[in-house]
Amino acid sequence: WDTSDWESAWEGGDNKEEESTSDKKGEPWLQDCVVSLSPCADLLVVAREQKAAFLSVCEQHHLYSLVLLCIFTSCLNTFFRSSTGRPDWTCVVVGFTSGYVRFYTESGVLLLAQLLHEDPVLRLKCRTYEIPRHPGVTEQHEELSILYPAAMVTIDGFSLFQSLRACRNQVARAAAAGNDVIQPPPLAYKKWGLQEMDTIVDHSSVGIMTLCVFDQMKNASILGGFNASVKGSPPAMSQYVTVGSGPYTGFYYAIEGSSQPLLSHVAMAVASKLTSALFSAASGWLGWNKNKNEEEAPQKQKPKVEPATPLSIRFGLPDSRRHGESICLSPCNTLAGVTDDFGRVTLLDLARGIAIRMWKGYRDAQLGWLQVPEERSERDLSPSASLPRRHALFLIIYAPRRGILEVWAMQQGPRVGAFTVGKHCRLLYAGYRLMGVNSVTSQGWQLHTQQVCLLDPITGALRTVNIPFHLALSDKKSERAKDMHLVKKLTTLLRSRDTESILLDIKHPAVKKQALESLLSNKNTPVSCLVNITRALDDTLKRQEPEEVDAGLLQLCSSQLKLLQLYTDIQQLHSATDYLFFPSLQDSLEGIEEELSRVAPTLQRYAQFTPRPSVSFAQDSPDSPLPAQAFLSQLECTEDEEVKVIRRSETEWNQLGNFLFWSCLCGKSPLHKVCYTLQQAGISPQQLLSLLLSVWLHREKEVLQKPEENVRNLHRLLVALSNMKGAVEESWDPQSISPWWQQVRTTCVQSHNAAAALLAALVTHRAAKASITSRADSKWEAVSLELEQWVVCVRQLEDVLVLQTLLLVPPPPGATGGATVQCSIKTLLEGGTGGIADSVSKWVFRQDISPERLKEILQKRGNKEADDNVEQRDEEERHEKEKSQEDTDRTAELLLALCQRFPHSLSPDFLFAHCCWEYVVQWNKDPEEGQYLCWSVEHLKMVSSPHIQQGVCTMMWSTFIVKRFSAATFLMEKVGKAPKDRLCRRDVGMGDKAMTSFLGCCVQLLNILMEADSAVEEVSAPELSIEEAWSGAEGPASIAELALEQKGVHYPLVQHHCLLASLLHAAMTFSVKVKPFSLFDSKGKNAFFRDLTTIQLMPSGDMDPGLVSVRQEFLLRVLTGWVQAIDDPSSSTPLPSSGPRAEWWPSLCLELGSLLQVNPDILRRHLVCELYSQGLDLRAEEVMLEVEDKDVLGSQLLVLTGQRLSYSLLHSQNQTQAAMELLAMVRSQHYSLLRCPLIPLPQTSRLVGRLIEILPENHAQYSLALHLLEAVEVLTTED
Repeated sequence: WDTSDWESAWEGGDNKEEESTSDKKGEPWLQDCVVSLSPCADLLVVAREQKAAFLSVCEQHHLYSLVLLCIFTSCLNTFFRSSTGRPDWTCVVVGFTSGYVRFYTESGVLLLAQLLHEDPVLRLKCRTYEIPRHPGVTEQHEELSILYPAAMVTIDGFSLFQSLRACRNQVARAAAAGNDVIQPPPLAYKKWGLQEMDTIVDHSSVGIMTLCVFDQMKNASILGGFNASVKGSPPAMSQYVTVGSGPYTGFYYAIEGSSQPLLSHVAMAVASKLTSALFSAASGWLGWNKNKNEEEAPQKQKPKVEPATPLSIRFGLPDSRRHGESICLSPCNTLAGVTDDFGRVTLLDLARGIAIRMWKGYRDAQLGWLQVPEERSERDLSPSASLPRRHALFLIIYAPRRGILEVWAMQQGPRVGAFTVGKHCRLLYAGYRLMGVNSVTSQGWQLHTQQVCLLDPITGALRTVNIPFHLALSDKKSERAKDMHLVKKLTTLLRSRDTESILLDIKHPAVKKQALESLLSNKNTPVSCLVNITRALDDTLKRQEPEEVDAGLLQLCSSQLKLLQLYTDIQQLHSATDYLFFPSLQDSLEGIEEELSRVAPTLQRYAQFTPRPSVSFAQDSPDSPLPAQAFLSQLECTEDEEVKVIRRSETEWNQLGNFLFWSCLCGKSPLHKVCYTLQQAGISPQQLLSLLLSVWLHREKEVLQKPEENVRNLHRLLVALSNMKGAVEESWDPQSISPWWQQVRTTCVQSHNAAAALLAALVTHRAAKASITSRADSKWEAVSLELEQWVVCVRQLEDVLVLQTLLLVPPPPGATGGATVQCSIKTLLEGGTGGIADSVSKWVFRQDISPERLKEILQKRGNKEADDNVEQRDEEERHEKEKSQEDTDRTAELLLALCQRFPHSLSPDFLFAHCCWEYVVQWNKDPEEGQYLCWSVEHLKMVSSPHIQQGVCTMMWSTFIVKRFSAATFLMEKVGKAPKDRLCRRDVGMGDKAMTSFLGCCVQLLNILMEADSAVEEVSAPELSIEEAWSGAEGPASIAELALEQKGVHYPLVQHHCLLASLLHAAMTFSVKVKPFSLFDSKGKNAFFRDLTTIQLMPSGDMDPGLVSVRQEFLLRVLTGWVQAIDDPSSSTPLPSSGPRAEWWPSLCLELGSLLQVNPDILRRHLVCELYSQGLDLRAEEVMLEVEDKDVLGSQLLVLTGQRLSYSLLHSQNQTQAAMELLAMVRSQHYSLLRCPLIPLPQTSRLVGRLIEILPENHAQYSLALHLLEAVEVLTTED
């Protein structure tokens, strides 16, 4: 660079650069900020004027603002601290112009505040524990040093760590609403008054040092003269270095024990501040932006400030016109870099107290240090491997005026790197590691490297500086530096023709090996270039003396050359255009056409339902060529000169198999030549077989397009691989299992590609049979264990193909859907005896097939009603309906075909039990979907075996139902009525409507359980079995098996719970106010929610009349609610089967009345009156026939009749004499009690006629009824 503009003379005072007066509007605002970075580089604190921001790194490595704070600050510092060897949390230390030092968490919570000196805080420096690299080095303790204009405070790191941890625990307890106040231990600190220096702007605490005997005697003679006495052991001293003016650099030494540590009172943050808004910048919750009244109170109670202990300067570097600006201590505590206002950077030797190097032309420079350990790989084999690792020290200098970042080797080394960066960046160097570490906790733990980062405010990028160790060895004669330069040059010239000469010019074997590996892994290098370079290097090594050749490099060259030759040969065989395939008699597969035609329909349906290809990248296509670099990365040569395939990811394995065998499978390559080439290369036939099967199974879609042709090619490849040496053992006994054929069988068993696996099994079965026949001595057909295994495998694969075809059927529009289940023989066997039924039940759920429809399919009944409706629609709708019906029929055919293949595993009871369990599991995941639980109960009703029914009911109740059922009961007991939606969601986990449906399903479930328990004694338990081909299933038991293992239930206890469920369902349906437990006595309450298989003490005998009265009132309200729900007298439509308008509610109330000892006749009379009051006279007449006490009913209906007539007469326009007499008779009956008073007179006349029929003649109100009848007839006649 041209330095004439920014370099100035050292001697002349007038040559000192003046401060720039140019407009700074274009400079970034970050230049005016104080910036500090944590040592782990994951928390950045930026402060400017009266604001600060804490920036943390998220998982995606972006910065985001956590909290914005108001501060009056001069500097910030952050450091990590850990008690377990890992970073636990980050503490932010803030110095204020008032002299206060406050400590915050990374989220801005104040931990403690200290006033140690009443001057502005200038700098904060931290020193953490360093593992000594050499014996005899003094162990340095942790310390936080705070610099003031004329004083310095050092806080012991252990004391600070304990205090901050105690404060953080107290804040956590306060946040949890705890009021337990724990006084943390006080801080131990030392306060020094730095004397004999005009101004101090920065400092460094070097640590404890001990002089050698010579230096001790020298200092004693200089200070005390010829007769000075010398102590026997040199004292330990703490060294402090300051920069500023008068002198330019000062060295202070504090002898240990000369000043006793001071104890401070810890001012903890008030826990109540946690309740304030965390992200509010204006609230002043950190104590930085308080008003005057809030500031006056602390000022009245200022903590006591201890006086400083005077500390005289030992010596310094005097320069009256030079003013130091900053000092940066090296990680080894032996060197320090100092910047000044003359634009110089001075390197200090702290042990000798002298300047040993100076750079000029670095005005406003920012410094950092990087200590790099030597790589282990080069010294592990050396005799000095047990010695400590060497470290290289580099000084980082950022010159913002020039916009460059330089790296200098220490102490007198050259500049090893320079980077052009922006002119407004900030160099961030923490200079410390984690706090809370000592010699015990650091054992076996790798301390992180101190990082040097560069923050660019223009782009927002935060870059780290990384320096390799070997740059410390760089000079003009260093062969390694030259080799590394050639490696860099090689990486830039990989596409050119100069790479061969560059690679041969490298001298160092390790670097040459690194360059060759880099060349072989480069994707842009042509294969021919790789072959030529590798062969040239191999020839060069072979021409050298054996003692001078590196064995590892020679082995790498020969192995990579062999692999490149193999890649080229295979590529040439696949690209041959003159190859023609003529099938011979040996290649024919006898009888394979029959088997293919047998499974062809299933294969076609399977191919139809396989997922369509999705969007993918071109380089991920299986037809894309395999680069040579990928080929080399997956193969390696062994010491036996064989080639071993390295299995990494499934994708890479498939790509390699596709490169080797796909052209052979398509009949485009000479497969015998390919197999011979691979055999000559030394690849084991077992790995080749695995690669062949991988590509066959992976490219299932292409295989199914031409199955016959591809099957023949697969057979020829299998035979060719089987004939290789080491494939089928020569000593193999055909009566035993062959490892070669077992490998194919294992791959097919584990494969999820059912169609390709089945075809591979059919081909391999033929090949194995031919191999066994050729080994047999006789002409009889050989029967062996190997062939029996293949028969079972083929049968299982056919079953899996049909099952997988069914599972691939897409769900109808609007169904729940979900991911398609991929099955294999292995997964089905591991799924246990119920694995097949479990897969089908999940498919039933995805298809949204109703229980009734599933029952029809299993009974082979079609939906004739749908066909009848199709004929009545127009042409377009009929076409869509026929298509939908055709798809439905195909689905039913697939399910029936599957059930025929699994007559035991998919028996109706087996399947319905698993469907029941699948739906209740899905309901438990989303209780709002009440339809799932309803269909679960419906599936359970379809089970014909009472033993399975009872067991499944018991498991459903104990696993999913009883917990929510008890929560619903206690919730209604608490609120005394039907709870609102919010309460239901909070306590039961579902809304009020879903809870009503849930209680109704509970009633049905308990009724099924009671019916099953009653029928268990009459029917024997079913015997569960499984198909012979699947008898090896190992895994969890099926739902049916688990159901049969359940204990019997106690019928009265089940009935007791069913009674409670019915009452809760009625209360929720009709919003009746009731506390459920108030309807039962103490015995009944205690029996609830017990295990249904246990015998409990149940209520017996006559109930208390008061309790019976409460039960009666509840049932009467339920009947009233039902009548109000069906309030449409003119509607002739039948009532629904569920909900509040269901037909069965009155009969349920009568049944509950008999269980609750309530007189059913009272319920009937109440129902008759309610129906007449609602205007439902026909329904009332039906119920009236069952009433026993006609006299009481007649009296009640007489009052109701009077209310009807009262309304009719008051609203009638024809006020005749008869009407007036009748009005005087019924004046006392007010019609407001009627819910439907507007009733035609003929209906009222019919009601009076019914009254005359049921009232006896000697009844007291019989004559009144006759008068009413006469009057109504007169009114009817007049109308």
